[in-house]
Amino acid sequence: MTTSRLFLTGITASGRHGANPGEKDRPQDFVVDLDVEVDVTSDDIAATADYRKLVQAARDVVAGESLDLLESLAGEVARAVAGIPRVVRATAIVHKPAAARSSEVQGIAAAATADSGG
Repeated sequence: MTTSRLFLTGITASGRHGANPGEKDRPQDFVVDLDVEVDVTSDDIAATADYRKLVQAARDVVAGESLDLLESLAGEVARAVAGIPRVVRATAIVHKPAAARSSEVQGIAAAATADSGG
């Protein structure tokens, strides 16, 4: 098997995640970066993962079920992306810009990695 890595950065999505009071009351912005290892079988578009599906999987998770921890959200995104055909392993880095601003730091993010299991 020959694998390649895809990097998709700056995927924006809105969701209701957080452990602090009020964080789930209205959608907040999140930014997802993906590092995806894919099984590439030839020089054909069908021989790799569909970038659009990778992006949509990340957005669907962020927009989906509310979670308390940023770490949990990163894990759910990584697992969803790892479930896409031709993906061998996925790492999701989820940034929460509002948390960074309220903490007076440049950025707050969590990363998680999931294998396809296949």
